[in-house]
Amino acid sequence: MIMFDPNDLRRNAAWQAAQQWRTRASQSPRGPLSGLKLILTWLLFGVLLIVGTVLGLFFLLLGWAMLPIVRYRMKKRLEQLRAEQAREAGSGYHYHETHTRETYSGEAHYRGSEPELLEGDFEVRDDKPKS
Repeated sequence: MIMFDPNDLRRNAAWQAAQQWRTRASQSPRGPLSGLKLILTWLLFGVLLIVGTVLGLFFLLLGWAMLPIVRYRMKKRLEQLRAEQAREAGSGYHYHETHTRETYSGEAHYRGSEPELLEGDFEVRDDKPKS
């Protein structure tokens, strides 16, 4: 039976990947332009990071500036919806109350049908005698 030795570098995947990187790096052309390309690449990357950060901050500030405007519009819209609901609820309640009294006055009705309108003060009594 062959035992796996973790110290055996020929079978270690990380070591093999590092060796492949070394061979690729040694095969890359080394000339006066390769250093310049590397510097220009890093500069371009840095400029893109700065531009992205500035754009992100700009949109963040723009969003913060628009918050009061959006809040004002939403508040006005909510007030309008509440006013419409109050008008609808006021007219519908009167109709519902009148309809219930006219339809069910003096008639027996089953549970599950239209609910009765009860007005006044109520208290719940316990049917069990106190001991």
